[in-house]
Amino acid sequence: MSMSKGSNVPVPTSTLRVELGWRPGPGVPDADASALLLVNGKVRSDGDFVFYNQPAHTSGAVRHEGKRTADGQVTDALLVDLPRLEPVIEKVVLAASADGGSFGRVPGLYIRVLDARDDTEVARFDSADATVETAFVLGEFYRRQGAWKFRAVGQGYGSGLEGLATDYGITVDEPQHAAPPSPATRVQGPPPPVAPPVTVPPPVAPPVTMPPPQAPPANPWQPAAPPAPVRLTKVTLTKEAPSVSLSKQGGTSGALRVNLNWQVRKQFSGWGSKRGRAVAMHADLDLDLCALYELSDGRKGVVQALGNAFGALHQPPYIHLDGDDRTGAVDTGENLSINLDHKQDFRRILIFVTIYEGARSFADLHATVTLQPLNGAPIDFSLDECTVPSTVCALALISSNGSDLVVQREARYLVPERGVSPQRTIDHVYGWGMNWTPGRK
Repeated sequence: MSMSKGSNVPVPTSTLRVELGWRPGPGVPDADASALLLVNGKVRSDGDFVFYNQPAHTSGAVRHEGKRTADGQVTDALLVDLPRLEPVIEKVVLAASADGGSFGRVPGLYIRVLDARDDTEVARFDSADATVETAFVLGEFYRRQGAWKFRAVGQGYGSGLEGLATDYGITVDEPQHAAPPSPATRVQGPPPPVAPPVTVPPPVAPPVTMPPPQAPPANPWQPAAPPAPVRLTKVTLTKEAPSVSLSKQGGTSGALRVNLNWQVRKQFSGWGSKRGRAVAMHADLDLDLCALYELSDGRKGVVQALGNAFGALHQPPYIHLDGDDRTGAVDTGENLSINLDHKQDFRRILIFVTIYEGARSFADLHATVTLQPLNGAPIDFSLDECTVPSTVCALALISSNGSDLVVQREARYLVPERGVSPQRTIDHVYGWGMNWTPGRK
């Protein structure tokens, strides 16, 4: 159902998928979907802001699903479970922000609402009048007499996601600038003479035994420390800009968390979306996040669930796989951690994913990879559409250049030869030179 600006339509009180879509191309900025949960026109706290750096609301009612590219369109999706919204929430604002330009350079911008149960389109609003705006409120869900409606809004901001977020009460993490130095005072005439230093022996006091310091009594009326502000910075790797320095993004220490989450397209044998759901419609689908590593002393190995080779974070190889996930959910998925406190011990790390069971290729799976340093901006990218019978995909190559680690987007689908394992296949392509034996979980 196509809508005009300002119009509204009833929506089912169920789980809805909200898609922000546009046509990509040379010079077209990237765009990101976000949602704000409002009470009296403002968020209650920064936790009511759902976007790429904060992908799930604590209630579980709103989730950021991520991007996918198919049929000449890019979409960034949100999942909104209306029955799970807290009763106090009056409105869910659905917004978009442009990264690398204004929305006047984004062709075919639209937002549409789908019933997640069967992907039936409930509403659609095409925005055709964007110019210099770098953020947009495209639509909103709002309560009216116990029911939910969707309104097409189309309100633009020239101040980007930061301006939009602060307008609704979000505290944004902004760079702090040092105060300018005080102006120097000019001295007229010659400087006064400097007296020679005089050394005076300190008086000797008798020893005094002090009682141990005691903590001040708790003050129940003292307000809690304010939460950390929301960080809006991020790095998205693309074919045109495929690599980034970790140190330049602030990722110099602590654990680097690598997350893989995925969803299954509806046409894949009737399976439903897996991202954001605790239970998948096809329980046999099993993707494995893995890492080939080569340390600076020449040792090589693999971290993977197969063979229970989960690695270790505080001893070689300083890489640890959290577990074996089958949901693909955005807040769980497959995760491994890399200890950047030992970055000098790494020569190269290849992050890859294999299909263990439940699918014959990546053709109907959409995956997003996020690398989140303890300090610094997250690095993310989506996999391109798979057009070959691939069961193993190289995701990212992390290489040492001596003093820094550089992340290179690979997003490379590989097709194993008959009888050759996915691990052997990726080893051969990237020249790891390891000996492989059959293994199982």
